[in-house]
This record gives sequence, C-alpha cells and structure tokens, in this order.
Amino acid sequence: MSKDFNTVKTEVKRWRNFTFNGQVYDLSHLDVHRVEYTDETDENNPFTYRFIVTYSSHCFTGKSEDLTSEELELLMYHDLNKKESRPFNFERYHLSRQLPSIIKSLADKTTLVCHAGYKKYASVKVLDSNGIEVDYFVVFTVFRESKKLRLHIQSAYPKYDGIGKVEKVRFFVIAKNLLNNKKLPTP
Repeated sequence: MSKDFNTVKTEVKRWRNFTFNGQVYDLSHLDVHRVEYTDETDENNPFTYRFIVTYSSHCFTGKSEDLTSEELELLMYHDLNKKESRPFNFERYHLSRQLPSIIKSLADKTTLVCHAGYKKYASVKVLDSNGIEVDYFVVFTVFRESKKLRLHIQSAYPKYDGIGKVEKVRFFVIAKNLLNNKKLPTP
C-alpha cells in the first residue's frame, strides 16, 4: 500500500470480504486508491489533480425494515474500525462494483455531478442488478488531509423515485477551489 495512503487517518483502507451462505462478496474494489483527473480546459497548461479516494460501508450496507431479527444478524457487517455495524445489502453491493469507474469519470462531461447539500456532491444514472437504469445517488465530499486531496464516498444507493431537480456543478470547479483553499461551490 502506498505511503500516501498512510495520510488517511479515519477511514477504512482495506475492506474485509463479506461471506453469506458460503458465497464470498469481495469488497477490494472499495479499498483506498488514488485517482487522477486532468483538466485540459487550458490546452497550453493542463493540470492534474490527484485525489486519494476512500469509501464508507454505506456503499454496500443499508437498513431494511422487511428483514427479521435473525436475518439482520446473519447479514450484519462490522467494519474493521469498529465505527459501525449495518446489514449487508446485496443491491447496494452490486451497484458498488461500479463505484471505482464512476469516481474515475467524475470530471467527464457525460457524468452528472450535482449538489447534494451540506457541501457534498453526487453522481447518478447506472444499471441495477436487473439491467434497469436507475438514479444512483453517490454522495461524496472532498477535503484536504495532510496536504493531500481527499475524496470520500459517504454513501451510494439507488433512488427509484428519481432525484428531483438538481443543480449541476463541474467537478473541476470543486477540485480547483479545494486545491486553492477557496470556498467549495454551493447551490
């Protein structure tokens, strides 16, 4: 693991797999990693932003009222930091497999980045486990930690009732403001 990842102080760096009924659900796609975004708006002076990316357990766990207490106990996932225990959610897990590529595409013009409130941002539209396009609300925040740019995915879940009206924001505006210690865009 890169020594840059040692700057990550509070989040899980490596997720342990989840096993249910003998089936192993690999969570390594949510391990800490680095992603680079190159802003070529000024073709004479392209600039690369380097972010360290972390994920929360809310990307693959979720509450469910329709489960019995026995089922909840069988599905309980305890993170290594012992911060939280929540039931494993198979649909969220399936969708989470797409998160690394979604995160890499945040700066693409085809990826919708919008305000999600409280200085958080979201990206949407993916295929669920049935191949149906759904709004996928990927709530992330950006900040600086130990002089590094960080992007933390706080939650990711399908929204079957739509997301309503959104206010778009360009990812490079977020990155540039963060790098230059300026106020992050708000709606």
